[in-house]
Amino acid sequence: MLAAPVSNPVPPDKALVALNRFGLGARPGDELGKIAADPRGYLKAELKQQDIALIPPDDPQNAGLLDSTAAIQASMAAVMERKTARDEKAAAAMQPTAAADPAGPADAKAKSAVPRVEADIYRDEARARFDKALAATPGFVERLVGFWSNHFCVSVAKAPVVRASAGAFEREAIRPFVLGRFADMLLTVEHHPAMLFYLDNQQSIGPDSRAGKRRGRGLNENLAREILELHTLGVGSGYAQADVTSFAGMLTGWTMAGREGRLGEPGTFVFNANTHQPGEAMLLGRTYPGGGMGQAEAALNDIARHPATARHIAVKLARHFIADDPTPAAVERLAAVFTKTDGDLRSIALTLIDMPETWSTPLTKLRSPLDYVVALRRAVGATAGNEPQRSLRWLNVLGEPLWQPPGPNGFSDQTDAWTSAEGLKTRLDIAWQAAKQANDIGDPNEMLASLIGTSVSAETKQAISRAESKQQGLALLLMAPEFQRR
Repeated sequence: MLAAPVSNPVPPDKALVALNRFGLGARPGDELGKIAADPRGYLKAELKQQDIALIPPDDPQNAGLLDSTAAIQASMAAVMERKTARDEKAAAAMQPTAAADPAGPADAKAKSAVPRVEADIYRDEARARFDKALAATPGFVERLVGFWSNHFCVSVAKAPVVRASAGAFEREAIRPFVLGRFADMLLTVEHHPAMLFYLDNQQSIGPDSRAGKRRGRGLNENLAREILELHTLGVGSGYAQADVTSFAGMLTGWTMAGREGRLGEPGTFVFNANTHQPGEAMLLGRTYPGGGMGQAEAALNDIARHPATARHIAVKLARHFIADDPTPAAVERLAAVFTKTDGDLRSIALTLIDMPETWSTPLTKLRSPLDYVVALRRAVGATAGNEPQRSLRWLNVLGEPLWQPPGPNGFSDQTDAWTSAEGLKTRLDIAWQAAKQANDIGDPNEMLASLIGTSVSAETKQAISRAESKQQGLALLLMAPEFQRR
């Protein structure tokens, strides 16, 4: 049984490295053979495509997607409808005689039911996300989207507003910049209502601001702390608690307009001068003069160029694409390119492709649940039943629900996080489900050759050749170490 992935002793060919380490996995056919002559060029060609990371709004499949403002407004309206329905139900319970409905109890219950629009928005966004990944060739850019979306994560478990806007957040704040400048992505992320709401910046009020003096409320340091600790400099980079507090003051006033629309259009980013901490502030030894919203923007631009930020991002990229413990040389090269190019992410992606470590390091990292589910669906093709519910359910049971990390630090990128006995058993169950639900299963031996190529081990080849049915052979292929690893 191949349920427990182990390191593949057979050196992978470079085509498989291109598709598994950088991309989202091969699809049945001759994809491995087509790219074997120039796997680096195959990856670089994707980076040259205009707007390759965007989910095109003119595609009929994406016609129902909402921008973040519309999604948040829909959630706000639904929350109020649900509240009204609960209040009416509670009032009716307090007045038994008035609660009688001539139409009958079933009809009265139907009147109180309000659809949860956030779930519909979330499902539509998930479908667009999966469709983009399944169609990608080879999927390096989609892997970059996944990396940055996890780096700058929000969680749909926070509140209905975030559940409604998480997909739009990724489309608006992540996708346009995955091959652009890090500083541009950073500023867009920190301005986005989904991030501001997720990290409670609407609750942060400058103690010396007009609102702070009137209400007697103070700072919430969540956003400032996570920007320094997770989004930019990293733990142990030299900033102190005083920097966190000072930066939190600089970020006061950055908020989302509420349902009443007193500060601006509901659901949009606004700067509330009444809650902003006035005066100059010091961060990392540099003084920033008072200046409203521009004060924190200037600080973010400086932090984006800090050497510690370059190293923090380099470590995370090397860990994601090369190994759990990347070599210092690999990290230093990525950090140097980050600094030299002012955080140009296309240049960093090209550097990853050209680094010898990415081609010589064995494929020993276990695919994350999201990478596994996408690779599985690409390999199997069409299946019976509705999507994306099945993929979302698989991600839930595997422990990586879409846009729902356990904390602001996102999901782990370490193999050990996904190698529990229960997790591997769940992968086996999903492999069997996928094989059972596949509409058209080809010869598993031929699929093995097209998905794994010459890197297949003798044990894997023998197990699949001895399968009692096509379904069993496909399930064994989907659990093979060579399929599980990237």
